[in-house]
Amino acid sequence: MVSFLDEYFPSGVAFGALGGPERRTEVVLLASGLEARNARWADSRRRYDASTGIRSLADLRAVLSLFEKARGRLFGFRFRDPFDHSTGDGGGMPTAFDQEIAQGDGVTETFALTKTYGNGEAAYAREIRLADPASLKVAVEGAEVTVGVDAWLNAGNGELVFASPPADGAQITAGFFFDVPVRFDTDRLEVSLTHFEAGDIPSIPLIEIRI
Repeated sequence: MVSFLDEYFPSGVAFGALGGPERRTEVVLLASGLEARNARWADSRRRYDASTGIRSLADLRAVLSLFEKARGRLFGFRFRDPFDHSTGDGGGMPTAFDQEIAQGDGVTETFALTKTYGNGEAAYAREIRLADPASLKVAVEGAEVTVGVDAWLNAGNGELVFASPPADGAQITAGFFFDVPVRFDTDRLEVSLTHFEAGDIPSIPLIEIRI
């Protein structure tokens, strides 16, 4: 992963962050009064303001330390989205049957991890590149496999790898916690002890990146 630090944004600050997914849609009003809408982005992109999660000077110092290590906008890092970080039902503990990942073909050993939102033809499958290896659970045709022996997570690209290809037509499912790859969306943080004591916390913008 080029220009990426495999470490976390401070978890306590992340828990109180404000933000979520963003999409880019072009809307054209037709002469008939109807609308023509076109999705400019195939995937959503998440933005956050972590300033709402600052509760102490220790929090602020932790963010400043990461900001310096990341060289501002230069390096990305992991961010645990407080609203959406699990494939489990209602954001709970993951199970091996949470998400249908793919169907085996008897040849392929590597599969991208995804989380699907909604059902039917309009469902959106979001590719997950930063799954938590310790939380990963996998099943093939309804039978859970041993992670670390039968299947494992490729830390380099975030893909699921099997020791041997799943059989043709076999349903592959998985569950996991995951993080969002983000970077600071500024090269400047303005902090002041006076402002902090008055409850005036500077903006700490974060934006999702592709890795």
